[in-house]
Amino acid sequence: MAGVRVVVVDDEPMVCGFLRTILGSAGDIEVVDEAHDGASGVEAVRRSRPDVVLMDLRMPGMDGITAIEHIVRLADPPAVVVLTTFDADQYVLRALRAGAVGFLVKSTPPEDLIGLVRVAADGHVVLSPAAARRLVAASADSLSVRDRARQLVGSLTAREAEVLGCLGEGLSNAQIAARLYLSEATIKGYVSRTLDKLGCVNRTQAGLIAHDAGILDRPDPRP
Repeated sequence: MAGVRVVVVDDEPMVCGFLRTILGSAGDIEVVDEAHDGASGVEAVRRSRPDVVLMDLRMPGMDGITAIEHIVRLADPPAVVVLTTFDADQYVLRALRAGAVGFLVKSTPPEDLIGLVRVAADGHVVLSPAAARRLVAASADSLSVRDRARQLVGSLTAREAEVLGCLGEGLSNAQIAARLYLSEATIKGYVSRTLDKLGCVNRTQAGLIAHDAGILDRPDPRP
């Protein structure tokens, strides 16, 4: 199996060195580049074409959120995972809305860090539903965000809205298929159409819209 290529972007060289050491201890992960500000991070991604980017948010010059916005617009962009000290930080929510697939707190145990990098490389969300709810609940502009989210959800069919709710729970295509008694291929099509209608670049953005719109707060109609 091909190894996971990682770029680390953090303005603290010690953090970059720590991550390089930890990830390098896994036989299937390689830190192929590092950068210490957002602009250099974008260039590192263009140069090294990684599978995963670990991105700090507060950096001199171009910050991490702006860098994420640039990276997700690249052709075949990597999965961007935010590095943060506090998981309820509003900068994290802004980064997720910008296109990051999830976040890791810098105190994450090394063995968990390795596993979560693999999860991101496989195209999955690195974000628990509980963390998403906590972030959305802490949003200062929740009213306007909620209204916009509900307008977007209004453009979906009933089945697409159902799939969106599953994305908000962090379910995989296989798990959604099992819940809705449909094939994985069918679910993949629904997910693709739902992301397109919502203007989302990944499942994490769609999942946040589900939380913003209150879909996960509605009672489950199933017996």
